[in-house]
Amino acid sequence: MTSSGMTTTETRPLAVVTGASSGIGYELAKQFAGHGFDLLITAEDERLDRAAAVLGSASGGRITSVRSDLRTAEGVEALYEAVTATGRPVALNAGVGRGGAFVDTDLDDEKEIIDLNISSTVHLAKRLLRDMTARDEGRVLITSSIASTMPGSFQAVYNASKSFLQSFAEALQNELKDTGVTVTSLMPGPTETDFFRRADMLDTRVGASEKDDPAQVAEQGFDALMKGEAKIVAGSLTTKASGVANDVLPDAAKAQAHRVMSKPGSAEK
Repeated sequence: MTSSGMTTTETRPLAVVTGASSGIGYELAKQFAGHGFDLLITAEDERLDRAAAVLGSASGGRITSVRSDLRTAEGVEALYEAVTATGRPVALNAGVGRGGAFVDTDLDDEKEIIDLNISSTVHLAKRLLRDMTARDEGRVLITSSIASTMPGSFQAVYNASKSFLQSFAEALQNELKDTGVTVTSLMPGPTETDFFRRADMLDTRVGASEKDDPAQVAEQGFDALMKGEAKIVAGSLTTKASGVANDVLPDAAKAQAHRVMSKPGSAEK
């Protein structure tokens, strides 16, 4: 991204980060702030105000926070109104999951995954990419997951939602290849965030395992975004090795491996 004509002051560009109250989203916001960006951050929980205060005091930049529930079309439109005409880097990071057998989990929980992980991303991308292509510049980071590369036994809808995002990002990359707009897919592995607690997966092997540092994931994602890279499997060497293995393993083997790690109660075995 070039900063010409795209600054909130004479020198500082603006980045928009969703899901910025904690975890990878918060660490992405820190990356942007540390590299001289002003920020427009959004989340739906009460931690957003605290995140904004910490980011502002640490960076000295301008931090604007927008409380918005991206599970709803109204929430997405409210955020879009706040970022209209920016044409600046956007990190679409908000997401949610739910562990358990598909026949046992609640339908409303599964629909929430689809609404937040898929519907809100498509809705916001539709709005923002039209503005970016009109200006012929901009960068978008979509947080997919290494989970997008494997069938998600006991996380069936979550993994499927990430597979959608991965395919969506790659299709956009091709459509926009002759423009000044780039789309980067960030593919973390298991990361030390609130995800597993919120997904009710602390009793699983993956939930109880050592996880990647969200700051490391965010740093790698930021670097890939600013270089205009298509995708990055981010995190530890173990995660990167898993990404390579998933390129060659058959789906049945990956589904079984996911079952071992994600089956409820597996942490006790």
